[in-house]
Parts: sequence; C-alpha cells; structure tokens
Amino acid sequence: METVILAVVIAVVVLGALGGLIVGSRRRKPLPPPPPTTPDITAPPAEPHVGDEAETPRDEPRRTIEEVDLPGGSAPVAVEEPPAGPAVEAPEIEIPEPTAGRLVRLRTRLSRSQNALGKGLLTLLSREHLDEDTWEEIEDTLLTADVGVQPTQELVENLRERVKVLGTRTPEELRALLREELLKLVDTDVDRTVKTEPEDRKPGIVMVVGVNGTGKTTTTGKLARVLVADGRTVVLGAADTFRAAAADQLQTWGERVGAYTVRGPEAGDPASVAFDAVKEGKEMGVDVVLIDTAGRLHTKTGLMDELGKVKRVVEKHAPLDEVLLVLDATTGQNGLVQARVFAEVVDITGIVLTKLDGTAKGGIVVAVQRELGVPVKLVGLGEGADDLAPFEPEAFVDALIGD
Repeated sequence: METVILAVVIAVVVLGALGGLIVGSRRRKPLPPPPPTTPDITAPPAEPHVGDEAETPRDEPRRTIEEVDLPGGSAPVAVEEPPAGPAVEAPEIEIPEPTAGRLVRLRTRLSRSQNALGKGLLTLLSREHLDEDTWEEIEDTLLTADVGVQPTQELVENLRERVKVLGTRTPEELRALLREELLKLVDTDVDRTVKTEPEDRKPGIVMVVGVNGTGKTTTTGKLARVLVADGRTVVLGAADTFRAAAADQLQTWGERVGAYTVRGPEAGDPASVAFDAVKEGKEMGVDVVLIDTAGRLHTKTGLMDELGKVKRVVEKHAPLDEVLLVLDATTGQNGLVQARVFAEVVDITGIVLTKLDGTAKGGIVVAVQRELGVPVKLVGLGEGADDLAPFEPEAFVDALIGD
C-alpha cells in the first residue's frame, strides 16, 4: 500500500514539473518573423548604411517590439510605425515694394552713371562763346550717349535757336532750357501704362520676349512683383523650355509673391506651355498671365518662327494685351538691331530697358523709342527684387542733368 501511495506522489510531481516546462517554453517563444514582402523589381536595391549602428531609412516603416498582455501571460508583438517623411515648409510670401514713385526713389542710383551726359551738356552750353566747335562737341556728346543721329540733330537745332533768343544765360536758365528740350525728346505725352486690364475679359495677357542675356526671365519675375504690389493676381507661364534653369528660376520668383507657375517638360513645346498658362489663368480667375518666352537669338530664323507660333497659339484664347521687348541698355546701337528684328515677328507694344544703372548711356531711351515707335514702359536699375520701375520721363531727365 505504501508503495502505491509513493508511486502516485512521484507521478504527480513529475506531471507538475513537465507542465511548468511547457508553459515557460510557450512564454519564451518569440513570434514568427513577418512574411517577406514581394520585392519591387522596378526599384533599385537600397544601399547599405556604413557606420557604428544600422539606421532605418527615412522613407521605410520602422519595426519595433512591444510587450502585449494576452490571456495566460504577455507576449512580444512587432509593431510598424508610419514612415517619417521630410518636413515641407511653405515658402514665405513677400510683400513687394509699392511701385508708385519707384523711379524717384532710385534716382540716385540712376544719376550716378547717367548724369555725365547732362553735366557735359551744361558745361558746354555755359561757355561764353558758343562757336561751331562747341556745337560740334555738343553733338558728339549726344551721339556718344546713344541718343541717335536724328534726335541729336533735332536737339542741337532747338538749342541753337533758343540760346540765341535767350542771350545772357544763367546756370538756372540753361538747366531749365536743357530739361525742357530733353523732355521733348523722351516724349512725355505717350501712354506708358503696362496694359493688363482688358475691359471685356480676364485675365490680361502679357508676353515677354528678348535676346539671350538681356535678363528676360528675371524681368518677368520682377514684373510679377510689380503687379502683385499693385494688388493684382498673377499666373506665370514658363514657355522658355530650351533653357533648363529658366522654369525653376521663374517658379522661384513666383513663389516669393504667391504667383502660380505653369511649366512643361524640358525641351517641350513652348506654345503648348503658353496655351496652358492662359487656360489655367482663366480657370483660376487671376488678373494677369505673364508668359516668359525663350531668349532666342535674332539671327536664327527658326527660333523667331517659333516665337510667332507662341503668339498665334496664345491668341486662340484671347488677344495679347502687351508684348514687351526686353533690351540690355548697355548694348547701345546693337540693341536697336535686335529691336527691329523682333518687331517684324510680333507687334511690340512696349520696351523694358535693363541694366540702365551700369555703363548704359541714357540716350538709348530716346533712340529705341524713335526706332520702334513704341514707348519705354519699364526700366531695370539694379539687381534687387524691386529694382524694376515704371518709366517716368521727368524723373529720368532730372537724373540725367543732376541737381
């Protein structure tokens, strides 16, 4: 009997020990690894990370192990965290400087390089005796300043007559006389408003053209700032698809003032981009669409034909309100050759003179207006974002002749 009782006790102890081992084994057993994902045959393999510790790529989910309470005990469970994408910051919208009086505020910068013309003329006119040699010097001074032959002859003739009638010439009288005659040449009566507000529709459409290197894309971006400063909404069309950085540059200008940029593939059809820009502008209900075209060389007929195509395609939406030709003021008479060729392809309605703060001679304003029969509407006076100013004849002439 004792033998039977002892056998039962031993059996119970053995069964209890085996049960504990089984439970402990279950608690320590890890979860099976997740099933392998199907590899993406289109994606390149990830490069291995070299360093002290392995890091999880930013765009991959991160796997962590957490203890989860379950009936009969806790068990480790793999948990995937959502990938941490890069932080995207919205560009800060700038408030452009008001356009009213910009040229007056930039007068010092303009006169710094321009008033050699005015001072030279005043010095010559102040001579006690104005003989033929003096008048020839006056004429040479005007021609050197890129005023042009015909305007120079007109100015010298008018000055001769008025000085003869005036007789005694005080510095104040000479300054007033010269200012009046220069204003006649620059022409104060012409309308220099950039047309962006058609009466019967929206948006106004402005196309910007010009030769490589004149600052055309930059001018388009600065013009967007001018319009935004005047309370207008703008869409930009990056139709310069031949230059890789042009669309990026224009988009950067637009983002700074909250203007949307329509762009196409590199080396794509410029006319298609221009068409889409106007279409987008209509749908968004903006005030103005600015189209930046390629900086095409005037000696390449094929490129000039492409420019004409852009104009025709845009006009399927609506007529162009402005075609602005951007000229580098430092090119002098060469700029007039460019202007003539562009005027044959598209109907130029206004001139933008850039780099007028450098070595440019102020007379180019007179010469280009006479050559094309259209006014200078905007001038660039520096590299700053708000250095594009509406052209004001009075402020310009005052800068020429100085104080």
